[in-house]
Amino acid sequence: MLRPVREVFEGQDAPDLLVGLGAPDDAALWRLDDDRALVVTTDFFTPVVDNPYDYGAIAAANSLSDVYAMGGKPFLALNIAALPPDLAPEISAEIFRGGAEKAREAGVVIAGGHTVQDKEPKYGLIALGFVDPRKAFTKGGAKAGDALVLTKPLGFGVIATALKQQEARAEDVAEATEWMKRLNASAAALAAEFGVRGATDVTGFSLLGHGLEMARASGVGLRLSYDAIPVLDGARFYAQSFKFPGGAYDNRKFFGSSITFDGVLEEWEQLLLFDPQTSGGLCLAVPGERLKEFLKKAEEKSLPAWVIGEVVQDSPEIVVKR
Repeated sequence: MLRPVREVFEGQDAPDLLVGLGAPDDAALWRLDDDRALVVTTDFFTPVVDNPYDYGAIAAANSLSDVYAMGGKPFLALNIAALPPDLAPEISAEIFRGGAEKAREAGVVIAGGHTVQDKEPKYGLIALGFVDPRKAFTKGGAKAGDALVLTKPLGFGVIATALKQQEARAEDVAEATEWMKRLNASAAALAAEFGVRGATDVTGFSLLGHGLEMARASGVGLRLSYDAIPVLDGARFYAQSFKFPGGAYDNRKFFGSSITFDGVLEEWEQLLLFDPQTSGGLCLAVPGERLKEFLKKAEEKSLPAWVIGEVVQDSPEIVVKR
């Protein structure tokens, strides 16, 4: 579907476009000068929780995450929304308030936006940020010897699906909601401090899908330790009943041929790694020689950080070991 867009711009002279349609990265990168590049991204989606304020906050955190995934600092945003005409005004207002307060927490100003009518609510942001182009994160920045560090647990997709099926426990939804509302700002700042250059955020294509994008862009292999990957307890519970969103099966179908499971894993355990995430954590390729110091600093700052594997000099594929 995107081929016509690529064909229109293919070969166009745009030397300041550092990251664009040619790479499956988290945001576009446009060089302003030697010290600054503009990070530009957009994202929006239908509700993943019932509370309109939380939905707005999660959508904003998710949109801003792509700026953090490039090592940038967001500063400006526009609302983008589609709302049913019969939706109560107070509900719409809560969605916008959730997004606005999350943006303010991130130091971002929402300066306007655009809204249309639709049958199902959709909300998100167009987000802009700045980054030093010499220090930007990309999916192609991982190197053999780097450690893979994840900054949020998995399982948001399967819990959201259980909620839609009215089978989710309130405490599981609350836990997932708090994680999804959490900004990736501090994790990105710490990664920049320790010289990380390879990174992505874990969202709709799942840990394995986005991880495979990193592997292919960097020309390396990834080795993951299944038991080291954090998963919410509630997600494990619903996964055993196969309450996965359709996207988990789509991800497995699309990326599965490049994934090897080395060890006995139940089907539901494998699917958890294909589970689409909303406002997931960052997957960082931390230089191996700085990992110990990185983890110490993360602990001092009370920042979650799980070492889930390593980058190896191999064909661009992923091996998951148990």
